[in-house]
Amino acid sequence: MKKVVLATLALFIFMGGIVRAQSECDQAYIKAMQANNPTERAKFLKEFLGKCGGKGSQYENFANAYLCTLIYPGKTEQEITSAGEKALSLGGIDDNLKCQVLISLSAVYTKGAQTLDKSKAYANQVIQTATAAKAKEADPGAAATWNTIIGTAHLVLAQAYENSKDAKGAVDSYINSYNILKQPAILAELKKFGKRLYETKDYANAEKIFRFTSQVNAKDSESATLVAQILYKMGKTQEALTMFKEIHAKQKSGEMAYNIGIILAREAKTNPVLAQDAIRYLLDAALLYPAQSKKSMEMAEYLYFSSDKEWNDRVKKIQESSKLIEEWTTEFNKKFESKSEEELTPDEKREFRKKKENIEKEQKIVADLQAKQKASMDGFNKLLAEAKQRLGVK
Repeated sequence: MKKVVLATLALFIFMGGIVRAQSECDQAYIKAMQANNPTERAKFLKEFLGKCGGKGSQYENFANAYLCTLIYPGKTEQEITSAGEKALSLGGIDDNLKCQVLISLSAVYTKGAQTLDKSKAYANQVIQTATAAKAKEADPGAAATWNTIIGTAHLVLAQAYENSKDAKGAVDSYINSYNILKQPAILAELKKFGKRLYETKDYANAEKIFRFTSQVNAKDSESATLVAQILYKMGKTQEALTMFKEIHAKQKSGEMAYNIGIILAREAKTNPVLAQDAIRYLLDAALLYPAQSKKSMEMAEYLYFSSDKEWNDRVKKIQESSKLIEEWTTEFNKKFESKSEEELTPDEKREFRKKKENIEKEQKIVADLQAKQKASMDGFNKLLAEAKQRLGVK
């Protein structure tokens, strides 16, 4: 009988030791969760895990989960992955906290080439879990929380797709994230991604981005312009031209006028009737777009004067006549400049008068041609003056 009593007493003492140890761990966890700031909480959670980790504490899974998701100074990516993976392996945490852990891990894993698949898998797991939980949720506030989690998961998924060079997956995920969260920062990141795609000539995905951003913000002329430029580079000239004109109609822009003028000038080579419109837009660009002002003016002049079929012929004739006048004048001066008309013989007088008549005749030809050139120049200057008046430019 005595032995039985002793054995029972030993068991009681042993069980009491477990209870006390368990109580100490519980107290350590409670102390951590009651900390005044994230830095203190992280410190106490680490102390709790150092003392109670692997000893069957009911809070070990939660401690790792919170240590993974907690934001505090000096936190390393190794700490995130170590605590997060441990929390997942232990299990037993609620879906909300589990989703936060998965998002934290996924965000870290987007940075490593070898862990991108894992990042995408974790982000997709969050989307599936949160979507299912939201469908069961009757409380609007709780449903909104699940929405935030889903939107954040799509954002992390977008970054993983982008880093794995899956442009289409990244574009779709960024758009999904913005549609849920409506955060301007996501839209800004999407536009940056779109510009990178544009620079690498991935026009199809870049077009999808800028069509979306221009629809989200009707005043975003930059996105609309990029859509038009992409269409032009993809050979969809008429669609691009229509967009450029719509943008220019809403707000006069030298860049838009230049884009329109360039397209019309190229089309005018096979369809001359477009030359006048091209000239008008190029003059607008010359007055409103300093970066391409000189080029725009030169193109407008070329189009205008090339439409004057006789312009080049007159230029050629003026050059030929001027050369003749120069040669005849040199010859005339060489022969007659040292003599007065009274000193000339009858034959020399006839030659004198003939050469002088020829020079004067050629000078008249040049004057007539120059008058026609001036009339043509006046026509161009009139168009320029009209453009200045139309745009309010002095």
